[in-house]
Amino acid sequence: MSLPSNAASNETEIAYWNGAGGRNWVRRQQGQDAILAPISQAAIERATVRPGERVVDIGCGTGATSIELGERVGPSGHVLGVDVSEPMLARATERLPAGAPVKFVRADATTHQFQVATFDLLFSRFGVMFFAEPARAFTNLRNALRPGGRLAFACWRKSDENPWLMVPLRAAYEHVPPLPRPGPEDPGPFSFASEQRVRRILAEAGFQRTEVEPRDFKLDIACGNGIEEALETAVGMGPTSRALEGQPPQVRAAVTESVRQVLQPCQRGQNVPLAAAIWLVTARNP
Repeated sequence: MSLPSNAASNETEIAYWNGAGGRNWVRRQQGQDAILAPISQAAIERATVRPGERVVDIGCGTGATSIELGERVGPSGHVLGVDVSEPMLARATERLPAGAPVKFVRADATTHQFQVATFDLLFSRFGVMFFAEPARAFTNLRNALRPGGRLAFACWRKSDENPWLMVPLRAAYEHVPPLPRPGPEDPGPFSFASEQRVRRILAEAGFQRTEVEPRDFKLDIACGNGIEEALETAVGMGPTSRALEGQPPQVRAAVTESVRQVLQPCQRGQNVPLAAAIWLVTARNP
């Protein structure tokens, strides 16, 4: 599935988010929004969104952050949610409150022709790590910012600092082959784990005054609904779900049981909290 104007190097990620990745996220949208809500709030607070501002939400997915940003900018502002995933944007459109100052567009932020020098803020919650050519993408996005405009995004730190994603995946590897190990410059959830790489990319794209702040969280992957909900999250989302693509039911059942065994010691009542680690990144357009 192609986009009107997209970088050929992004095609693999575009295909994934229009296929299994996008369908899984739509199916688990409510739970994923609840799990990631603490990070969404931290990132939006760090962005210091003000009434009347114009915002681009990069990789807006099913719209949770775009809707929240729309509430912050109010009727005099505007939010443009950009994503490559047709199924995720369809869900975002379905849940958009009437009259919200939010518009969604299906586009590749690397090549999309934004209005030049129009926006006050570029924002993203985990939407920027999948660019095949990140410096090119951020250069294109910076052109949409007015002089002095801001960039604020959340990205994952190292994989071993994110047990909420890696504990289930390691249990799955007892039964399925490991996912291909990405190179240090390849797109993926942990491609911005290196603070030095983040700073280099933003400098190449022309941003200044970059700040990179580490933040740690405990994410309840059960959403307060017990171990079965945690299993749904662990097996149905993220890298574990990617590792299970195409596997027969008996293998999926074996993986689920192994994941259950590693999650049960983490259970606290109806909650299953696991550690997560991110960078909160901000920068300025000159």
